[in-house]
Amino acid sequence: MSTTFVSHLTDKPEDGLVLYDPNTVETYRGNGLWNGRALAAELLDAAEKAAANPAITTADESLTYRDLVDRAKDFARGTIATTDLRSGDVVMFQMGNVIETVVSYLGFLFAGVKPVCTLPQHGTREIRVLAEHTGSRTLIVQCDFAGGRLREQARSLSADGPIDTVIAVRGSIEGAVDYADVLAAGRAANDLDLPGLSVNPLGIAVFQLSGGTTGLPKVAPRLHEEYAYNARIWADAMAYRQSNTVVYALPLMHNAGISLAVQPAILAGAHLVLLPDAGIDGLLDAIETYPLITIPLVPPALAVRLLETPRATETDFGSVANFVVGGQRLPVEVAEQLRDKLGINVRQMFGMAEGLFTLTPADADEYVRYQTVGSPISPHDDVRILMPGSEDEVVDGEVGEFCARGPYTIRGYYRADAHNAAAFTSDGFYRTGDLSRRHVRDGRIFYSIEGRIKDVINRGVEKIHAEEVEEVIVRHPDIVNVAVVAMSDRVLGEKACAYLVLEPGAADMTVEVLAQYLLDHGLAKYKFPERVEVVAEFPLTNVGKVSKKLLREDVERRLHDEEADR
Repeated sequence: MSTTFVSHLTDKPEDGLVLYDPNTVETYRGNGLWNGRALAAELLDAAEKAAANPAITTADESLTYRDLVDRAKDFARGTIATTDLRSGDVVMFQMGNVIETVVSYLGFLFAGVKPVCTLPQHGTREIRVLAEHTGSRTLIVQCDFAGGRLREQARSLSADGPIDTVIAVRGSIEGAVDYADVLAAGRAANDLDLPGLSVNPLGIAVFQLSGGTTGLPKVAPRLHEEYAYNARIWADAMAYRQSNTVVYALPLMHNAGISLAVQPAILAGAHLVLLPDAGIDGLLDAIETYPLITIPLVPPALAVRLLETPRATETDFGSVANFVVGGQRLPVEVAEQLRDKLGINVRQMFGMAEGLFTLTPADADEYVRYQTVGSPISPHDDVRILMPGSEDEVVDGEVGEFCARGPYTIRGYYRADAHNAAAFTSDGFYRTGDLSRRHVRDGRIFYSIEGRIKDVINRGVEKIHAEEVEEVIVRHPDIVNVAVVAMSDRVLGEKACAYLVLEPGAADMTVEVLAQYLLDHGLAKYKFPERVEVVAEFPLTNVGKVSKKLLREDVERRLHDEEADR
């Protein structure tokens, strides 16, 4: 599809969002992809059609769709009654995989409030930067998460700014609004309108994060119509039905959790079983308990742990209709072991907070399911494999940069002109930074992911921007320079290794000392380097830049030698 891209004014013209031109909107609506409605309205209609069906089950509670809708409406009205939040405002999330997360997410959408899908793993630094970038003054926080760490973090953010209002869930915080009080106020104000049902469908519904944050955050503004289509087309590709059980174990407030589990499950009227974490026993319990199971995202690390768990060989996986691996390349031998030892036929996917998903078809042969991440889930997705740094396409079979455009891929990051200039082609294709190869098989096109251009470390399903970690580390008074690189890990795929140049006479820098420093500076723990190498100087490229390629090769040699010595 040929499209034109223009800048449109929004309710906040200074944001400089790049939105869809009228011709593209007309085309997408004419093709039935978009329907001119707010995301909240679509979710509400679908939930009401499945009112008597089980909607969500967690470790603590189960709700039917009728219960879920009623509670979310109460939360929406209670938010309006007890806080200063109004339609168009923005709220930060720090919530785990609990029922309150889904209720408050839907409630904010019903109230016209835009969620920022931060993770409970994020530290004060990330929350502060993102709140300032999106203009959020409100934080909803799960007080009992990680032993109360988020409670203390919320206190710090509200004391030092930029957060003015905290909504406390599963516990109390002095000066905060209590979640139970919000629900009670909503029940008492049941005559209040729900403004989120009639907002501009071309406006922003949700803010998602692009894998991590750097000094200037890369925040993906997900618009109502395109985000709803994203969920619908994924539900279609996975054949979600009211009879299905969608089991999800990864952090929910993440684009994957919202786009692969919450929203498509609601639109299909399926039963969402939300696990508290990615523990193997919890996953096996769900597989033994529920019928017609779909697991829409399993990181390779979890697949490896499943194979290593004796209980798994005693479990009947016959109820698992879909077992989808994503986030990193799945080794072929792991896919074969899942097939031979557990009877699991793996599918693979590739996706991004910016939009496009690919998926291997259910009926694909093993070459496609093991060697590729499939095809785009929408026939209206456009993909090009371009020579890095160019807008010229490579020939079939050659490696290039995976670039995407379509009805649910963003047209620009939020308030980020500098990022947008580099991240999009002149005709609106998003440059993912991932290296890919196009495969033509029996007349059909599939894609494999062959690596990446970006300086990003893939730790399990979480992406760590090396630049962000370096920005914090280099402030340490004993550190002259730092380079954070990926090192291989059998379970997680990659971990971070920090190469350091220290001040003369500085004490040795250990992993533990560096971790305490990063913790004190509010960095999320999953971003901490798990190896430190102190060197006199860094290797340089022929243009005088630090050669991270040589550093990566160095740490791999060190890992190999250490393994050989064991």
